[in-house]
Formats: sequence, structure tokens, C-alpha cells
Amino acid sequence: MTAYVALLRGVNVGGHRKLPMATLRAVASGCGFRDVATYIQSGNVVFTASLSAAKVASRLHGAIFAETDIDTQVVVRTAANLAAVVAQNPFLARGADEKLLHVTFLYADAMPTVDAVDPSVYAPDALELVGAHAYLHTPNGMGRSKLANDAMLRKLGLTGTTRNWRTCTTLAEMAASLG
Repeated sequence: MTAYVALLRGVNVGGHRKLPMATLRAVASGCGFRDVATYIQSGNVVFTASLSAAKVASRLHGAIFAETDIDTQVVVRTAANLAAVVAQNPFLARGADEKLLHVTFLYADAMPTVDAVDPSVYAPDALELVGAHAYLHTPNGMGRSKLANDAMLRKLGLTGTTRNWRTCTTLAEMAASLG
């Protein structure tokens, strides 16, 4: 069995696409996943499964849609993947305040074009691309960020779902506890 974290895009945001976490847990359990737990209300679920990550994502997506009519994209990472995400944050080494850090977990079909946009366009925000993850530093907060809006992220080819640093580290701890 592999410990996984599934991140759902755009559920329970601004009162739209409401998905109670009890429903998400029930759907994940119904998929045959074990040790199912959710974290906060933004579509984060941790569990174990014997399937590949791609099959986990497909099965969970289909089950959520069948149960709720919510067509959300699902990003899946193993516990080891998430541990690496936490270990590789380039902004931590630079002394950045953890409250101002986020990670965009890229979809499998994302085609980053980070070099196509001059970083001064979204300064003082900064980003670093490491594999299938974009690390964001938003010194004025996400609410005032030029970088952390869907239009800019699409322009940069960073299609995915974003989580704050605390959520990333908590999910990594939860997944690690499953083995």
C-alpha cells in the first residue's frame, strides 16, 4: 500500500462547488482507499491505496463526479513526493517567512513557460519551478499578489492547484504517518 495525498482544485472556494469533507472521505473510502483522512475544507485527502497515482486520480475524480456532479481536477502525490516538496522549497533557504509561501502542484499536462514572462511583471512576488511544483513567495500576501491569480498562472503555464505552506507541511506529516 502506498500513502497518497489528493488535492482537489476549486472546491469550497467562495461558496461554490461545495464538497463537505465527510462526503469526500466517504467517496475516497468507496473507491477502496484505506486510512482516509481530510485536512481543512479545501479538498485535501490523505489515504493509502494499492493503485498507481494515475489510477488513484482517475478513480477519485470519477467517484466525486458520480456522487456530487462536481467535475474537479485531482492532483495526486505520494507521501515521498510530498516529503520532497517540503524539503526542496528554495525560499526557505533564503529565510522567507513561511506564512508567505505557497506551492502550486502542477497538473500532469502542465507546460510551464516561466521564462516567457519577465519576473518584474509580478514583482515583488517570486517563483521557482522545481519539477512538477511551482514555489511561490508572495511578500505582500496572496490577496495582493500579482503572481497568484489564475490569469498570471496560466500565462506562466502553471496550471494546477495551489496550497499554502502550512497545508503542505501538514499534509506531508499526515501522509508520512501512514507509512
